[in-house]
Order: sequence, then structure tokens, then C-alpha cells
Amino acid sequence: MKQQIYNTALYLRLSRDDELQGESSSITTQRSMLRLYAKEHHLNVIDEYIDDGWSGTNFERPSFQRMIEDIEIKSV
Repeated sequence: MKQQIYNTALYLRLSRDDELQGESSSITTQRSMLRLYAKEHHLNVIDEYIDDGWSGTNFERPSFQRMIEDIEIKSV
């Protein structure tokens, strides 16, 4: 039986507040962890959406909005 391959996207975010508090999850680290997870679970990464320096409480983040739009038109 053929294994189904799912398309997915990666969303990466690091707020300036996190960066100032010395959080270890940089954008590069997040990308590496998510790409490894996707590979291990046979997920096809279509795109990356990165909001560096944006608060998670702000839903007007540019890449977050672009990701939502892409989901709605089923490109992801």
C-alpha cells in the first residue's frame, strides 16, 4: 500500500522579547527541528513562513497572514 504524502508548511517566529530573554529557539534552530520532524514523518514542505521579531499575540504578523491565505486557497 502506498503511503500518503501530505503537503505542509513551516511557521517560524521569534519575538524580540524572546530574543532579549535569551531564548534558545532561534529561527535557525526552529527550522532545523521542523525540517527534521517533517522528514521523519514523510511530510512534503511546500513553504516556510517566517515572522522574526513579532509578538505571538499580534495576529497581524505578515507571514502568518500569508500562511492563512495560502491555506484558504489550498496552496498549502
